[in-house]
Amino acid sequence: MQQHVIPARRRRMTVGISGATGIIYGLRILQVLRSLDIETHLVMSKPGERTLAHETMLKVRDVRAMADFSYGDADIGAAIASGSFRTMGMIVAPCSVRSLSAIATGNTDGLLTRAADVCLKERRQVVLMFRETPLHAGHIRSMAQATENGAIVFPPVPAFYDRPTSLDEIVNHTVGRVLDLYDLDAGLFDRWNGGSKAAAARPGGDA
Repeated sequence: MQQHVIPARRRRMTVGISGATGIIYGLRILQVLRSLDIETHLVMSKPGERTLAHETMLKVRDVRAMADFSYGDADIGAAIASGSFRTMGMIVAPCSVRSLSAIATGNTDGLLTRAADVCLKERRQVVLMFRETPLHAGHIRSMAQATENGAIVFPPVPAFYDRPTSLDEIVNHTVGRVLDLYDLDAGLFDRWNGGSKAAAARPGGDA
């Protein structure tokens, strides 16, 4: 009896870039996912494109070229708008207040928020790198509601225990921690080991 072997499907990740500051996180995630051979599906909002112009020298076409597939935010018929299109989940990096609120309420008016909503209803991992401070009660309620819907709210708060010496190291640490949530290890940062590294760096080697 002939057996049909189904080839292993390449793992896929949806990446959203909204209009909040911190577009460097989305760009780095695209770079790292490519190095891990994860197929990326990018959706960038119009405000995200504007932020790109303010924070980098890149053009929109440059960012789209970093992904395997890219879609406009108005393309609500894209593959990532359907639950039948299987992915590992979605990372929104950075995530604006507007996108967070839409995802929290299910009031999706574009592909970015629709794709996140689809992942949540299919019980896939959604990480929202929320970029806003200080917070008022409405922001906090939206974060709570998004969490109740299954999303992980992940403000990109830098860690300093490994004594970063550059912006790249700070960004890499946060991106590495986000990818940990998908069981992806790109070796981007030194993991906490009880403080031995910091202790060794002090005179005498003791805490």
